Amino acid sequence: MNTALPADPKDVLQRYLNRNREALVWKVQGLSEYDVRRPMTPTGTNLLGLIKHLAGIEAGYLGSCFGRPLPDEPAWFAAMDEEESEPNLDMWATPDESTDDIVELYRRACAHADETIAALDLETVGEVPWWGPQAGPATLHRLLVHMIDETARHCGQADIVRELIDGAAGVRPGGSNLPSEDPGWWTTYRAKVQAAADRFAP
Repeated sequence: MNTALPADPKDVLQRYLNRNREALVWKVQGLSEYDVRRPMTPTGTNLLGLIKHLAGIEAGYLGSCFGRPLPDEPAWFAAMDEEESEPNLDMWATPDESTDDIVELYRRACAHADETIAALDLETVGEVPWWGPQAGPATLHRLLVHMIDETARHCGQADIVRELIDGAAGVRPGGSNLPSEDPGWWTTYRAKVQAAADRFAP
């Protein structure tokens, strides 16, 4: 795989964003509709909800904030702006939203965001109403960095959630970027980490 970065700053930013996008979608591949929806933390974090949330974030920061709303956006997009909206509306999939539906929406939002990135200069200023006037200029450059940060954060959550579901870990199939895929090595390693922690057990 060619790891050389392109010279154009915009291309560099988009490359890192795309790596995170691809890693996120991989986290739901090969799982059942049940497993992608399972709340795996006390706050309900689930794989499909992370993708749904990021679809809305892509469409907002790299679409609506530059006067380019996503065409045919789902009804819950508008509902998020209502004062009486359900908290965390975008963080879980309803029974009538399939994995294919959510992933397709995410891919569509990303493609729309890519069109915004291609059409505008990095110094183009958008408007992020929920940030308020004190936040300063919301340039495309700044919002691209914000989108990379947001996506990477949720990819990290997805890493852990997927590992808790079926043990799959890493950044991509066939290239986990982990030191060893031998189960015996991981058992020994985990025992070593646990032993270090046990020295400080109350």
